[in-house]
Amino acid sequence: MSLSETLTSTLGSDSWSADPERIAAHLEEPRGLWHGKCQMVVWPRSTEEVAKAVRACAESGTPVVPQGGMTGLVGGAIPDDSNAVAISLKRMNKVRQIDPADYTMVAEAGCTLLELQNAAHDVNRLFPLSLAAEGTCTIGGNLATNAGGNTTLRYGNAREMVLGLEVVTATGEIWNGLRKLRKDNTGYDLKHLFIGAEGTLGIITAASLKLFTLPRHTQTALIAVENPAKAIELLGILRDCTGDAVSAFELMERRCVDYVVKHETSIKDPFTERYPWYVVTNIASGRPVQDEVEAALGEAFEQELVLDAVISQNEAQAKSLWAIRETIPLVQKLEGVSIKHDISVPVSRVAEFLEVATKACEAEIPDVRVCAFGHAGDGNMHFNVSEPVGHPDFLSYYPVLNKIVHDITVSMDGSISAEHGVGVLKRAEVAERKQAVEMDMMRAIKKALDPAGIMNPGKVL
Repeated sequence: MSLSETLTSTLGSDSWSADPERIAAHLEEPRGLWHGKCQMVVWPRSTEEVAKAVRACAESGTPVVPQGGMTGLVGGAIPDDSNAVAISLKRMNKVRQIDPADYTMVAEAGCTLLELQNAAHDVNRLFPLSLAAEGTCTIGGNLATNAGGNTTLRYGNAREMVLGLEVVTATGEIWNGLRKLRKDNTGYDLKHLFIGAEGTLGIITAASLKLFTLPRHTQTALIAVENPAKAIELLGILRDCTGDAVSAFELMERRCVDYVVKHETSIKDPFTERYPWYVVTNIASGRPVQDEVEAALGEAFEQELVLDAVISQNEAQAKSLWAIRETIPLVQKLEGVSIKHDISVPVSRVAEFLEVATKACEAEIPDVRVCAFGHAGDGNMHFNVSEPVGHPDFLSYYPVLNKIVHDITVSMDGSISAEHGVGVLKRAEVAERKQAVEMDMMRAIKKALDPAGIMNPGKVL
């Protein structure tokens, strides 16, 4: 019996398709850098159906590529084998259980991040993971890539929000690890093998997630600073003065703001004067925090760390301030091609990294336009380099600029992939930069959990 016949008999004829028009969206990634191929896409409705599909693929030696919301930026969800089967979790989109007293939620992998945020809010709780693609990305993909986002400073990456997982293994077995315990020291914590593994060890089908107290008061501020070093000092003052209530701290240079106000006419510069760098921050608490924020900014002004500041007076103003930061990736595209880097360094070295990396890139290509922004509060910066005006072959500099930026990152005890993952884009470079013993351990885990090598082959390792 062929694979298609097996899937039809076990899952139904509407559970899969090889129609080029139906599967086209599953073969492209958002930036158009990868164009994939596969023999079919499967859309299971339950964990049991995922297991049946994987089991059929395992028996026939067919590669399996798990997929979520298809918002990844490193090619991790793109199949690249005409014999492969892509398994999309989009139909598995139920919140199975939500317990406000226990501060937990059990959700299937196909739930969008926004749906989970809203479900938590409906019971007066917070699910804090927040990404620009939250209306489209799914929790299965978020966990498979260990997503970060704006709130990592306060709540951690996706990994820190997981209590348990349900996983279909590479042989089609179901591991029900949906525990809701904060403490469980009964052996290896297996869930952490699958979080961040990008579907190379198994398929996450559901997760038991932590919920948090819903802040009653959130204060947003846009703050102008002279340089990143002063921004990092400001972060310390804000954390000290607010009882560590800073939930987001985003840094962006003037060029980013210029791009936004140039291309998005609905967004205006809140300041009458142009400043070199800006911070947008949220301070969230169960009590009013405006006085504490004002006191922190007053102290920062006295220490000459702050040039100007706008504090939101209502939710609409807060959204308008955040719109500046959130629009940067969209408008940067309108300035031509760019070479993007998703790096992290210790927070104490963010300013040093930005200075050294910017000078190095400008020395290599004098007219290059560095567009740096990101999650300075946790050390993760999106160090994007826009093409010089009138430089049609700019992408040919990718290997050179990539090596410059990543060499500097590693020299500062940083990571060349902070939150986007490895996928195809950084696979070779990760192998070159990691210790041999570390790569050996990773390959041993892969061999143990996926001996036939069918789970998302060619990704990460």
